[in-house]
Amino acid sequence: MYYKKKEFARLLRKEQTDVEKIVWKLLRSSKCLGLKFRRQHVIEGFIADFYCHEYKLVIELDGKVHEKQKDYDEIRDYIIESKGVTIIRINNRDIKEDECIVLRKIKKSIK
Repeated sequence: MYYKKKEFARLLRKEQTDVEKIVWKLLRSSKCLGLKFRRQHVIEGFIADFYCHEYKLVIELDGKVHEKQKDYDEIRDYIIESKGVTIIRINNRDIKEDECIVLRKIKKSIK
């Protein structure tokens, strides 16, 4: 099962959404506050959009699909957070309006 998730994560990295491209440009190569993020990282059997191991921090980008799967997201968040991981959820629309919202939320979370 884990192998299949890793393969699917690899596929998702190749087929990023426009918003994921925007956020990855901000986070890649430790540009964001000197933190190292991974894209489409498997945690507890779930694929997180972005993950910083140093701070156990997940950034989830919420598009239209998340409006239809709120119950699933709540369970998923509960399982991941039970491992000491913090999850920041940001709506795609908010990122399109102001991409710096990502940086502000990260700063607020790691203090």
